[in-house]
Amino acid sequence: MNTYVRSLDVADESAWFKSSHSNQNDGGTCVSVAVLADHVGIRDSKQQNGPAFIIPTAAWSSFISEVKSGRWAA
Repeated sequence: MNTYVRSLDVADESAWFKSSHSNQNDGGTCVSVAVLADHVGIRDSKQQNGPAFIIPTAAWSSFISEVKSGRWAA
């Protein structure tokens, strides 16, 4: 099984967008997301052809809901 998935194998560059919460002031700590039909791709914006996490859309939605609720606040 191939465990390394390149982000550009997941979606075209035009499908990726940078998180509005990415920090531009500390060296570009940024996350990019690509919303696909049944999944979401997540990658480091600084490594545009690097690895990507691929997760089901429902799991991403649950994660975002928990973050917005403050459950994962630092």
